[in-house]
Amino acid sequence: MSAFYVLGIDQSTQGTKGILADDKGHIIGRADKAHDQIINDKGWVSHNAGQIWENSLQVLRDVIEKTGVDRGKILCMGITNQRETTVAWEKETGKPLADAVVWQCSRASELCARIEETNPGFAAMVRERTGIYLSPFFPASKMAWLSENSDAVREAAKKGNLAFGTIDAYLLYRFTGGTSFKTDFSNASRTQLFNLQTLSWDEEICRTFGIQREWLPEVADSDACFGMTDLDGFLSSPIPIHSMLGDSHGALFGHNCRKHGDIKTTYGTGSSIMMNIGGQFVLSSHGLATSLAWKTGGKVQYVLEGNINYTGAVITWLKNDLQLIGSPGETGTLAKEANPEDGTFLVPAFSGLGAPWWNNDARAVIWGMSRTTGKKEVVKAACESIAYQIRDVVDAMRSDTCLEIGSLCVDGGPTKNDYLMQFQSDITNARIRIPNVEELSVLGTVYNAGIAAGFYNEEVFDALSYQEYSPKMDALTRERKIAGWKEAVSKLL
Repeated sequence: MSAFYVLGIDQSTQGTKGILADDKGHIIGRADKAHDQIINDKGWVSHNAGQIWENSLQVLRDVIEKTGVDRGKILCMGITNQRETTVAWEKETGKPLADAVVWQCSRASELCARIEETNPGFAAMVRERTGIYLSPFFPASKMAWLSENSDAVREAAKKGNLAFGTIDAYLLYRFTGGTSFKTDFSNASRTQLFNLQTLSWDEEICRTFGIQREWLPEVADSDACFGMTDLDGFLSSPIPIHSMLGDSHGALFGHNCRKHGDIKTTYGTGSSIMMNIGGQFVLSSHGLATSLAWKTGGKVQYVLEGNINYTGAVITWLKNDLQLIGSPGETGTLAKEANPEDGTFLVPAFSGLGAPWWNNDARAVIWGMSRTTGKKEVVKAACESIAYQIRDVVDAMRSDTCLEIGSLCVDGGPTKNDYLMQFQSDITNARIRIPNVEELSVLGTVYNAGIAAGFYNEEVFDALSYQEYSPKMDALTRERKIAGWKEAVSKLL
């Protein structure tokens, strides 16, 4: 086949990126655009879904124009997205009915508590069927909250004009001019409305949350042809959207973690640590979620996953709120210059603790400071908090599976921080493998789309090479530091 290109979009928490990959799977162009972070005085986190749609269209057009490729040789496209963030829109127009409720937002906490109180045994049933704990971070309660609190959403529901979905479903709807109302198995599995054993929307759970089936998208295979788009007239002829994957699932695919026991960590605003556990549903007994990796080639694969609310966002907090750093790149240098014997721990539970603790009421704490603790030591504690949280999840995976975890594939902006990467290797006692490209989530959906459409073969994964960090810390030091971290976490529980 002559030269061709595959388009990919990554709609993430802080912004949207568009990439163009060539026929060897190499990224030849990238365009980015940030969107507004809407945070009110209650700490609720929202996004303007209309702005996200406009930015998504713009970055794809920008990357095509920047690279100057023949538009007729762009053959297909994939979408990856921030998960759990929930959009309500009009089916007739695609117009958002309210600001999107972001995955980080816990505004539905009281709603979850009310549902649990009035429906004894419901929380346990939800976990058994969906693999995840009843929590305001998942779309089920966000949809219910919007239904109860938005006049526009209620009015659209009365008129039969309401669509609910995660970001992937909303973007697909807009890209296809409203002709395709679908999501994929990876995103559906994160809604808390999808039964992982029957592989369908769960009628009883939907009913308890007050969600009607017709409000939800059709669930399609992750490598299906989801619809056609010409980028709102920018392309001379439509191309198929042949992949949709949640961002963490996209990264798992991009790392080629498609075998049982493969594990990856994505460092973003928050973090997802994900282990491929194959074709059988397994419920965690150590505080992890079970989700679907994807359904490709007609077969599903499951994952164990731990989600952390604040990892990269801790660095943003240091910069924007505390103003201790001028840029994220300073953190590694400052951490290296800090007193290595300082015993300060930061537990960044700004909106509760995620896996494996699942405590929505926990609040952040800095623990163990001495009179000599200064700026550098606080920065070091912030960096190390990322690694400690990830180690907790990896340890839970070891307990759940009885597998040796000797290496982690990692991706995301914080992987540039060599202090963090070495400390991650030390505290987890595992090799850390960093690919030569950052954009693993979107690259995963590009590879998935290209393979599904018949343009790529398995050799496309050879486009990646890896840098490695190996453990250097002695066992006694590791255990002492872990004990200090656990003591700090105990102050919140």
